[in-house]
Order: sequence, then structure tokens, then C-alpha cells
Amino acid sequence: METKNAWEKYTAAELKKVDAFAKGYIDFLNNGKTERECVDEIVNGIESKGFIELDRAIRSGKKLKAGDKVYASWMNKSVAMFIIGKEPLADGMNILGAHIDSPRLDVKQNPLYEDSELVYLDTHYYGGVKKYQWVTIPLALHGVIVKKDGSTIEVNVGEDEDDPVFFISDLLIHLSQEQLEKKASKVIEGEALDIIIGNKPISFSDKAFKKTGKAAEDGKKEESKDKVKNHILEILKNTYDFEEEDFLSAEIEVVPAGKAREAGFDRSMILAYGQDDRSCAYPSMMAMLDLKTIPARTACCLLVDKEEIGSVGATGMQSRFFENTVAEVMELCGGYSELNLRRCLASSAMLSSDVSAAFDPTYASSFEKKNTAYLGHGMVFNKFTGSRGKSGSNDANAEYIAHIREIYEKDKISFQTCELGKVDLGGGGTIAYILALYGMNVIDAGVPVLNMHAPWEAISKADIYEAYRGYISFLNRCTIREKSVH
Repeated sequence: METKNAWEKYTAAELKKVDAFAKGYIDFLNNGKTERECVDEIVNGIESKGFIELDRAIRSGKKLKAGDKVYASWMNKSVAMFIIGKEPLADGMNILGAHIDSPRLDVKQNPLYEDSELVYLDTHYYGGVKKYQWVTIPLALHGVIVKKDGSTIEVNVGEDEDDPVFFISDLLIHLSQEQLEKKASKVIEGEALDIIIGNKPISFSDKAFKKTGKAAEDGKKEESKDKVKNHILEILKNTYDFEEEDFLSAEIEVVPAGKAREAGFDRSMILAYGQDDRSCAYPSMMAMLDLKTIPARTACCLLVDKEEIGSVGATGMQSRFFENTVAEVMELCGGYSELNLRRCLASSAMLSSDVSAAFDPTYASSFEKKNTAYLGHGMVFNKFTGSRGKSGSNDANAEYIAHIREIYEKDKISFQTCELGKVDLGGGGTIAYILALYGMNVIDAGVPVLNMHAPWEAISKADIYEAYRGYISFLNRCTIREKSVH
């Protein structure tokens, strides 16, 4: 079914709202390039709007009632927030779920080495990337270093104008005849994604340098191995009080350096790193903050880590973090039992807020035009994701989709439906199938993206604004729930 461009429906006043929302989103992207930074940004934002940390509510013995706002974070990488509704929790929640991790390069535990007077950090790529896209672009380092004494050093280098940046080298075109004959997947190997961080073989502790401001002459200077590496270690020690062995307990992520920007002469798009899936996480959070009245059903926003590598680990969706948190919230509402917890999760409805591929005319042969998402046509629903033959898919029920269609028509939300590429060409995954294991209604609902998983991705301002409006509509109006014997 043909959809209309969402831009065409906006009045002048609404266009201002779209731009204002986009500005807040751009600030969010610039302040949150890692999952830890996102959680910091989210917690600061929601606490300023009256959300109370769940642990604090538990310790104080506070009982939750309709309208109360609580949140829980886990290992500084995942967060769940709740606005308690008027109906019992056992009757289910309306849940928005997105992930806040993005494809990147992770620094290894023993990464630092010198070769031919160039110093490198060895990396391991995270998530699905086209490796050749990461060479020759300016890169930044974000993360934390936790020392043996438990102290934490935050790292953020490459974003300020006065910061140095880092990069991965590529073979010059004049010598690349053999390289260019390789498949794209082999042009740059994973082990070649090591970033260059230094080239100066000068030690600031060298006596000649201290006295004259110049390095000692080669004939007079004491020879040493890895002179450049030692200089880098000296900088790390002086700047961060950081020893080489501290890499063992560091989490340092390599991301594209630079700020999110408006794109196009008409400023209709946003070009930025990490929009899969922060373009869904941000409007999900803002939908919670901008609810005007107490919802009938408890509203929940769940923002998690590790989706790009299968939702594994203690901070991924497959962990028990969400289930445990719902149990704690239910206890504070006075209605916890194992049976009520199961009833709550099974009776809930969820929008798995994740991105989908936007149609790209340059690569039209990869898409099926009747069932694809178009930039600027509103938020997008994927009835199922997965890959060939719907493998690994969550397939939403027709009744659930019909209910969402009804409420979106009432609120005039621009939306479209799609599949992720042609049937036998590919596919993708989200956290939807994990929540569906509880028996709740789930569908993927997010924002179409160009250049998905590239260092710089593009979205339409109209699409993220319609997602925000659609998430508010869902939290306020969704009433569907599956009933068993209870």
C-alpha cells in the first residue's frame, strides 16, 4: 500500500516542533556515543523529570501508586523506566524496548604495540560492520579504565576541536592492484583494523629534551626498544595515571569522531554515528517523559545493551534484568507473586523499537518496492524480521497489528510497513523475539535508516518525530492483551 510523505502534512507550527525535537536528538547523539554514556545521559534526563531510582524506593520502604515514576539501571549499560498506571500490573504493561549499543571497534585487553615506529591499538570489531568503511576516517576513543583499586578513569578523546584523533591506514591506490581484486569482505581483514595512535620517539623524561626542548642526537641518545610506545605510555601515565597493564580492565570503544549533523540543503535529515538504535531509544525515552496524564496501563521503556551481538551477557535482553526489575516494581505496588509476574508479562504489549532499512534507489535491486520503507514516510513496522524463510523471526499477530492501526488512525500517526530487503537476500534481528517468549504481543516499530551499520548513518527528521508521536499514542491507547484462565 502506498504511503504519503509525512512532511506534506505538517503546518508551519508543526515543522518547528519537528526541528526542535531533532535538535534534542542531535544533542543526545553527541553526548552518548557508547552505551555507558547513553545511560548517563538518560538517567540525568529522567531524574530531572521526577523519576526515582528503584533501589532508593526499595530502601525507603516506599509503596508505589498510580502516577509514580521509577527506574533501574544495570551495570551502567541498560536501563528500565516505569510510570505506574491505574490498572493492576498483573493486567499487563505497554512497553517500548530499544537497544543503545551500536557497531564499533573494541580495544583488546593487550592492545598496545609498536611496528616501524608507529604505535597501534589492536581492536576487535563489535557487531555487523563493513570493515572497509572504517579505514582512513577520524576516530575517537570513548570508555572507562577501572584500576585494581576500583577507581574509574573516564576516557573521551577525539571529540573536542583541540583533541587529537586516531585512524586506521589503508593501502594507497598506486599499490593496491592486488587488494582491489579481493572481495569486499576481504579487502580489509578484521586483524587489520588496528588504530594508529602515535609516531614520535621522544621521551619527555629524556635529559636532553628537558634541557633544550629537543630530542638528543641519535649518536648520543641511548638506544631503547619501542621508543614511540614508551612515549605513548608516558603520555597515558601523565594524563590519566594509566599503566599499560590497566588495559586488562578497560572498556575502550573506538567510534567515528565528530558530531551529528543536519543533512541536505533542506536540513531534512540527520547524519550521525550510532543511529541504530539510538534513533529509537531517544523517542522512546521522550515519549515516557512527555506523557501528559497517568496512563491506564503501566508504561515501561526498556533500553538495553548487546543487541548487536545477539542480546547476550548480563546487560543484554537475554539476561534476567528486566524480569527481575518488573518483579521488584510489582512488589512495591503490593501485588507481587510469581503467578502475577507471569500474568503481567504475558498480558503486556510491546513495540520493539528498532530501525529498519530505508529504500535506497542506488541499490534498488536489493529491495522489493511494495514492501519497503521510504525515508520521510513516517515510522515503520516490521511484522517479522529474521532472514530467509523467516528464520529467527518474531511474527506479530494480525489482531495486534489491527489494534495499532486503529489507534494510529485516531491520532493521525504517519506509519508504513516493510520487510528488510528481498526475501532471499538477507534480514535482521531485534530484541522482539526475546520478549515474545513471555507470550506478549510484540512487533518491531522504528525508524528507517540509510547506510545502516556504517560509521555514519542517515535518518529523516520526520520519521523520528512520527516515531515519538507513535510511541506516545501506543503508551496512552494500547489496550490489547491475551487472556488465559485468569
